[in-house]
Amino acid sequence: MSDINVKPDLAIAMRGVTKIFGPDPEGALALLRAGKSKAEVQAETNHVVGLDNVSLDIAAGQIFVVMGLSGSGKSTLIRHVNRLIEPTAGEILVHGDDVLKMSRDQLRAYRRSKVAMVFQKFGLLPHRSVIDNVAYGLEVRGVGRKERLETAAKWIETVGLAGYEGSRTRQLSGGQQQRVGLARALSMDSDIILMDEAFSALDPLIRSGMQDQLITLQKSLNKTILFITHDFDEALKIGDRIAVLKDGAVQQEGKPEDIVLRPANDHIEEFVREVNKARAIHVRSIMQRGATEPCEQSVSMDARCEDVLPLFAEHLWVGVVDGDGNQIGRVTAKQVIKALARHTPGVG
Repeated sequence: MSDINVKPDLAIAMRGVTKIFGPDPEGALALLRAGKSKAEVQAETNHVVGLDNVSLDIAAGQIFVVMGLSGSGKSTLIRHVNRLIEPTAGEILVHGDDVLKMSRDQLRAYRRSKVAMVFQKFGLLPHRSVIDNVAYGLEVRGVGRKERLETAAKWIETVGLAGYEGSRTRQLSGGQQQRVGLARALSMDSDIILMDEAFSALDPLIRSGMQDQLITLQKSLNKTILFITHDFDEALKIGDRIAVLKDGAVQQEGKPEDIVLRPANDHIEEFVREVNKARAIHVRSIMQRGATEPCEQSVSMDARCEDVLPLFAEHLWVGVVDGDGNQIGRVTAKQVIKALARHTPGVG
């Protein structure tokens, strides 16, 4: 355990994590801490700042999205969680355990049981069948063949690939290959899943379907998912919370609607300028709470305005229900339109 105090519901806590690539990272770190920018450090030392004093709290059961442009440090960040990259400075706690203090054996056990990773390029073994690819992590863990194949078959069916168990991965489409990668991660039954640009290589329609499937699976699995993307719309769609990186530093972190509706600086403002605001605003933030007459049409309080808008073609208002299906209020077309107008430049 670490001496750092962290909330008990945190799955991952990063404190002051900095990574500098080059032969003398400590010298470059001194310049960075003295106030030099990433560009200045690189110009003076020929060292690259991958991460700059990153601190994040990621709650258990949350889809936490880290996004940014190419070179922002997001892929470097995710590789620190399973210690594929060693930081120059900082601490990383996973369920209270200091990852950086783990021995080689402890780290091997941690990677096999606590975290699973889904890669952008799928990372599949072309000489193995689908079911053997999905079962591979369990094989490395030492699980017997019968048990690992039964587990793999269950997850293959869960991700919609039943019937492809004996196929070679090269016979599958890109979307199907990504489902194999997801099934492999899920079969490990790890508390934490790391997804590095997992859907970026897919065609838009397939990508949207994978996002939908991830959201659906998360409702029942309740995993902690750290998801990396460069696509703001993707971040808004799947993220419970979002952190935006630039030059290795966190520019803003918060709920999707906070970032879209209250951008912290010009960089974030540029990101959100063309964003569909209806995707960011949740019903819970604009609904009318309290007893109302029942409505034949209802939505979850966690629904986004884009999910509600089509319903107003037939209803002036719809009921809002909690997680148990109890109606706790309503939302009207007027409320949604007013919220969208308030956060759209030149409207309202």
